Amino acid sequence: MAEYDLSKTIIPYLDRHLAFPLLAHLVETSLFPVEQVQAAQYELAKGTNMLDYAVSLFQQLQPDEEIPEEFSGKREKAVSTNERLQLEAQAVLDVIENPDVAQALRQDKNQNLQYLKDNYNLTLEQITALYNFGQFQYTYGNYSGAADYLYHFRVLSTDNDLNTSAHWGKLASDILTGKWETALEELNTLRDVVDSRSPSTLLSASAEPAALTQLHSRTWLVHWSLFVYFNHPQGRTLLLETFLSPTYLNTIQTSCPWILRYIATAAILSRKSAAAGTAASSRVRHSIREIVKVIQTEEYQYQDPVTSFLKELYVEFDFEAAQRELTLADRVVGDDFFLGEFREEFLDNARYLISEAYCRIHQRIDIGDLSERLNLSRDEGEKWIVNLIRETRMGAEAKIDLEKNVIEIHRSPLPVYQSVIEKTRGLAFRTQALGTGMLHSPQQPQQSQPQPAVVEGAL
Repeated sequence: MAEYDLSKTIIPYLDRHLAFPLLAHLVETSLFPVEQVQAAQYELAKGTNMLDYAVSLFQQLQPDEEIPEEFSGKREKAVSTNERLQLEAQAVLDVIENPDVAQALRQDKNQNLQYLKDNYNLTLEQITALYNFGQFQYTYGNYSGAADYLYHFRVLSTDNDLNTSAHWGKLASDILTGKWETALEELNTLRDVVDSRSPSTLLSASAEPAALTQLHSRTWLVHWSLFVYFNHPQGRTLLLETFLSPTYLNTIQTSCPWILRYIATAAILSRKSAAAGTAASSRVRHSIREIVKVIQTEEYQYQDPVTSFLKELYVEFDFEAAQRELTLADRVVGDDFFLGEFREEFLDNARYLISEAYCRIHQRIDIGDLSERLNLSRDEGEKWIVNLIRETRMGAEAKIDLEKNVIEIHRSPLPVYQSVIEKTRGLAFRTQALGTGMLHSPQQPQQSQPQPAVVEGAL
């Protein structure tokens, strides 16, 4: 299923260190020739100070050739640079780790800098040594050390550009060390920084318009956040809350429609728990409805088996086509770096969606027919349907007749006034939004750049 792999699409929006896990996953899945993936790993590793890793990759690719001399020179340079930066950073750490200094520091960074300058002769340039050493630690793979130094730098520094760069580096370090609670906090903080419209706090200080720079920053943030949202226990719910908000949904539709795969998967994964009455926001409960609308809108520029499954089920109401797409989607999810561990859960929730939609339009259902639509044998289907009815709200409406091997659906008719409320809900808001849109003259769309200027500098 290499045609549906998104690694080559996502990697350009990642720091090179974040790309290594994706490439390692491609080696395991064998979607592409191993030699090609190793060549890509080597090209990325050459741009870092992880020299031993780069040498091992070179030996795998070229087992009969000698190791290039450039690696020896790079190693000597890396060792000397590390020693110099460590001495500069340690001088600052010795001061700020002093208990008396820690008690004297306040929330006001300018006041803290003045205190450190007056009492310990520390300047902003010296404090920047923490950033430089943290960045260097990151380049040779010491992500835990990098996170510590960047955190200390950010606490003291008043340089907005370097602070933003340190935010990105700290987030990447937390991701690569698997500290998902800390990474989520860092992600939320960075999102607040990016969402502020002040040009000085955006990802790059380029000559681009602030709004365009902000779009690029949000695009990168969306891709980096996938690591957090698909590893944190509440990540799928948080993903829906963030990505379905108007600001980030607009970013996704404009710059990266392939993220619809992950929104659709998160919505499917959350559906069964939402239907069972688990506490969730309105956006999460209605996420399937929202994402189906977006899938219809963006179908011209992106579709895959996951999005097609929802389209066939909720737009076309073609259960046979939905069954075929689910078979493909199961393989796509299994091969995806972010989604692979949710394969069984995805399949179970997708079957629930099929059952829910099928039961909604039928009053008498043959269990064998429904089992076939769920890609299950008759016995497996019967057990699965029984468990489904027991675990969800369907139990209040559905009764199983095992003698006739059918499910009877008994629904209370919806009151007329309730139907009117459902149809007219939000009508005033939509009318106002339509009127506002008509008042604004159309603007020429701008071409988005694939990459902001500073993320290489942002570690």
